[in-house]
Amino acid sequence: MKFSKTLFTGLALMVGVSAFAQKKAEKFEKLQIEMFPKAKEGFKQVYIQLPVAKNEEDLKVEIFVGIEKMLDCNNYFLSGQMKSQDLQGWGYNYYEVESNGDTAGTLKGCLDNKLTKKFVTMSPEIVRYNSKLPLVFYVPKDIEVRYRVLRADKAMKKAVQK
Repeated sequence: MKFSKTLFTGLALMVGVSAFAQKKAEKFEKLQIEMFPKAKEGFKQVYIQLPVAKNEEDLKVEIFVGIEKMLDCNNYFLSGQMKSQDLQGWGYNYYEVESNGDTAGTLKGCLDNKLTKKFVTMSPEIVRYNSKLPLVFYVPKDIEVRYRVLRADKAMKKAVQK
């Protein structure tokens, strides 16, 4: 009796997890990136596939291009730039990142000389949220792309007039 309860509970959990995984997988549009060019030598192609969301017009994506380094207490940034390129004949765009991985920072005196791992980025870019299209990037091999989704408040606020 105890064995059958355990077996039944285990099966119910497996069905629930499977249904959850399928439901989660259904929230993505079919990804197509074959039309994008191949990465140049020394670069890699990375992409972000955003899930289908309600009210996508209220969402934005903040993109961080950076590198992890062991650094002191100063504030650092990654040198380089990200350029939007048009995918000819498709009406899509992709992003090319130019950076040699050099970082620059403030010159505070760090008394403890302790190094910590930090993700050093270029100035972040904000783009519109669109689950139908992937965000495609070409970045140097040692650079990575991270992102976060920004959500707008439901209510608009009125500016104060003086």
